[in-house]
Amino acid sequence: MLFEDFRQLVQSRRSIRDFSEESVTVSDIHDIIDCARYAPSDTNSQTWEFIAIMNRDKIKDIERITWEQLHIIAAASVEKGLKKEAKLLLKSFGPYATAFNNAPVLLVCLSTPYASKFRDRIFDPLEFGSASIWAEESLKSSSLAIQNMMLAAHSKGLATCPLTGPVLLAEQELRNYLTIPDDRGINMVVALGHPAIQPQKTMARKEVTEILTFIE
Repeated sequence: MLFEDFRQLVQSRRSIRDFSEESVTVSDIHDIIDCARYAPSDTNSQTWEFIAIMNRDKIKDIERITWEQLHIIAAASVEKGLKKEAKLLLKSFGPYATAFNNAPVLLVCLSTPYASKFRDRIFDPLEFGSASIWAEESLKSSSLAIQNMMLAAHSKGLATCPLTGPVLLAEQELRNYLTIPDDRGINMVVALGHPAIQPQKTMARKEVTEILTFIE
């Protein structure tokens, strides 16, 4: 693969929030996850799992669950005298956090417990590292797989949108609804489908010189 082809793939990917009615095939989802699993991971721990929700009623349920929590948080904010912030939460952040509502597929991206020979043989005996540290290690590797997944979807002409809103607002409710075990972390959800729009505008990015430091 030529570098320019890869750069074009990366630079042309967009987060799409408007999907057509066309369904996504099981074969396409399988291919996308196949690419996801080749992401690098800490000591090849492969701390990722995916739930592909293809039932639109269930996707709507997750939207409803998210909105319920939004309204609960907004109501509590009003009681604290934060009426303006509560209004912004519902009118601005709410639609943004639930932009998966018309997607034909919702991928729930999980992180699995981190295990490695270094942890088993060195870190645990030394009592080094807390549970939160190992959970973060799992989350990092899971995130690498998600980027693979979204690029693979884009290469097939499919659109994605990564969202952390449902996790931020309603993680426990989402966990209960999907019967996700407690030892699994919920990283994010990714809306997947055929794009109803083709955005042409390139989103602004920081220049390389702003984010890269050379040390010689």
